[in-house]
Amino acid sequence: MTTLESHICLQWIGNGRVEEEMLDQVKDHVERTFGFPARIRQVDVRPTDAFDPARYQYSSTKILRWVLQDVPLDAKKIVAITDCDLFIPVLTFVFGEAQLGGKGAVVSTARLRMNLNGLPTPRNLFRARLVKECVHELGHTFSLVHCHLSRCVMSRSNTVLEVDRKSGNLCRECQDHLKRRQAKG
Repeated sequence: MTTLESHICLQWIGNGRVEEEMLDQVKDHVERTFGFPARIRQVDVRPTDAFDPARYQYSSTKILRWVLQDVPLDAKKIVAITDCDLFIPVLTFVFGEAQLGGKGAVVSTARLRMNLNGLPTPRNLFRARLVKECVHELGHTFSLVHCHLSRCVMSRSNTVLEVDRKSGNLCRECQDHLKRRQAKG
């Protein structure tokens, strides 16, 4: 790590209006979890080639590539948050995508805002889900893989019910792995 890489960057790239309180809540939890200050970055541009009209969804991989083209020099990691529904070719949807051991991640609020019955999620539950998914994807950038413990924030989530069941925190094993990775630099 260079001395320039001093923070984790949170960047809203959604089509809708940003909810500042929502980003502040993510920022606070990210700082507590990873031990780096987080900064919220506002950008006016959005990726233009990520929309797939056949699926009516956005490619998380294309968005992630786009995000990585403009990482602030002083950012250790970056997570872009969008309201677009994301996919990768082999899955119907994803909550997010990250580079394992890399700098970047992207998380979508689209599926986190709805319950399985299609009704909107209460604001506090939605925000808890978003915090968990941002920490989860950032965990991958710190080389954490999916955890076998269902309560760990690094456990795999294929549905919002699985997101709801896990805590927003790393289990002891994942915390230890993160500390070892950070000690190596």
